[in-house]
Amino acid sequence: MHEDVERVLIDEQVIGKRLDAMAEEILGEFRGTEFVAVLILKGALVFTADLLRRMPVPLEIECLNVASYHGETESSGKVDFLDRKLPDVQGRSVLLVDDILDTGRTLHAVRARLLENGARKVRTCVLLTKDKERAEEVEADYSGFDIGDEFVVGYGLDFRGRFRNLPYIGVLKEEVIDL
Repeated sequence: MHEDVERVLIDEQVIGKRLDAMAEEILGEFRGTEFVAVLILKGALVFTADLLRRMPVPLEIECLNVASYHGETESSGKVDFLDRKLPDVQGRSVLLVDDILDTGRTLHAVRARLLENGARKVRTCVLLTKDKERAEEVEADYSGFDIGDEFVVGYGLDFRGRFRNLPYIGVLKEEVIDL
């Protein structure tokens, strides 16, 4: 698996240090408030688990299965809600966690849906923010790292279902993508 990676963009130690800082920043806003963390599957799973373990406060964790890439290296342009039912967020504070802010479509659509379903407030948190023009005008309230406009894998991010378990963020070799 490691041999398919052209280069490591962000290593495991750097990610860990940034998660420590992000957890403190988020707790600065949410401390003293019970909140629900809603993570977008499957990409945000690793990031969310590591981030929330750094927050010793009462919270609930919910998962939402959403798709927009459909196994490709670019968003399809359509956000599909794969779950029939959204988590109960009525009157609650929500931390919405995703792996990457790319086109903005997913974060925008899920945030809007949570607010439509009665969330009191929704703050957004992503591991990575791509430096690119977005299809939707959206910015994350909390972001781990800014990266260039390149396709990355690892630490939850995948290519055709693989590479999520890499402990770092890496860039795949072109020949792996072209297979």
